Amino acid sequence: MTTDTLRDSAAAETIVRRFLDRCRRPLLLEAGESALELRPGSYRLEMRSGRLMLEAWDQTHHLVRRIRGIHRQGPGRLELVIERFGKREGRLFLADGERGEAGAIERRGRRLMLRERLRRALERQWPGWKIAELSAEANLEDSLSPVYPRALLKRGAEAWAAIISPPDADAASAAMSFGLLWLDYVRRREKRLSVHGLLLLLPDGMEAPTCWRLGWLDPAAGRFLVYVYSDQSDEGVVDPGDYANLDTSLEDHRMPLGKVAPELEQWVRQLGQQPAVEIVDERGGELSLRVRGLEFARLSQSGLWFGLQERRCAESGHLEEIQRLAHELARLRDPRAPDQGNPIYRLHPERWLESQVRAQLERIDPTLLPEPIYGQVPAVAGGERGVIDLLAVDSSGRLAVLELKTTEDIHLPLQALDYWMRVRWHLERGEFTERGYFPAIALRQEPPRLLLIAPALAFHPTTETILRYFRPEVQVERIGLGVEWRRELRIVFRARGAARPEG
Repeated sequence: MTTDTLRDSAAAETIVRRFLDRCRRPLLLEAGESALELRPGSYRLEMRSGRLMLEAWDQTHHLVRRIRGIHRQGPGRLELVIERFGKREGRLFLADGERGEAGAIERRGRRLMLRERLRRALERQWPGWKIAELSAEANLEDSLSPVYPRALLKRGAEAWAAIISPPDADAASAAMSFGLLWLDYVRRREKRLSVHGLLLLLPDGMEAPTCWRLGWLDPAAGRFLVYVYSDQSDEGVVDPGDYANLDTSLEDHRMPLGKVAPELEQWVRQLGQQPAVEIVDERGGELSLRVRGLEFARLSQSGLWFGLQERRCAESGHLEEIQRLAHELARLRDPRAPDQGNPIYRLHPERWLESQVRAQLERIDPTLLPEPIYGQVPAVAGGERGVIDLLAVDSSGRLAVLELKTTEDIHLPLQALDYWMRVRWHLERGEFTERGYFPAIALRQEPPRLLLIAPALAFHPTTETILRYFRPEVQVERIGLGVEWRRELRIVFRARGAARPEG
């Protein structure tokens, strides 16, 4: 790829025309604007008084730019140096929409549009403050994502960090993690500034999860302001206090399986006696039959359903087939299996870790009661989170939230907080006891403990940074496991809150 900037207008015109002639679907992209497709008759490239001008239009856009040179050339893309208002330099991109590189350029174009939205919002909402930095570039070393454009506002020795989320729910939910990392990065870098806190600009209607979390961030660690934006109106500030009602529900935990055929109950008992088979109580009284976390059968009021990818309802004569399935899964998911690359062995590692934790809970924390343990109760909305939520209780009646993860995840602390605050919500209202959870155990009203459990090398390096912003009431402990956790649940380290692990 050529990167030397070419400033000759005539030579630049030749390069641009050659590029456009070779493109099957030429696109024009500029920061703050949507992509324009350069169809025949919808653009002009010409010299005007010695200046190379590019004019393009469609039904909703009309753009005129002076091209001052070529900054970078590559397969399927051309980066132009243009002149903006006030003779400031800018960048304009041409890309072939039929080439793979065009997708990356379009993504970059969307990020630049988002960056410009952030600029305009800050200029409107914070007059008198200077935008000292504005970026949509990646910083892998400090885990700053290009998906979330970020800014630094300054006024004298005062400053605020700011970040904007793309307009979709998953991105909005993840914005807080990257926002906290940006805030922390700015504070470490700008020692002479008093960086008060973080401004979050989120798509309208998708701000609730962030506002719920803000109630459990430490106000002594920073101030947080939330703005929402939409295509229909300018951005506006929201009050997180207006989001007091948490979106959560707790199902009854009863055992309604009294009408199950005695034959099926007998089958379940027989299957439970096979090596490596575990039977886990689920919500609604259903029973999940698993081999090292991998479910192969489930007993419900509608019958016993078995299989991996496709489920069948068990009928007379199916017991031996189900037993063979369980036996084969136990062989393939043996922690000492010679072929540890087989798909069955590698399937659902978090479920395997859950199996280990349930079976050896005393190694995680000897104060926790081995039973009952509930999974995904209450359930957290938002699709596949890639983390296992368990709820246990200790011998004093205090609840403990266990979050299990086997791979690095920058969002683990805030995902854990999402589950923790829902557990606390239902605990305060007495709903666990009322709905049949932890029978015969008097639950304490003290906020639950929060245990983050993962292989020691699988905690993301930013975990401590994000935990520093949690309120003291959220008592967190990180528990790092040995690399051979499938064979043996060995504790490598324990760390309280944001403290660094010893050793």
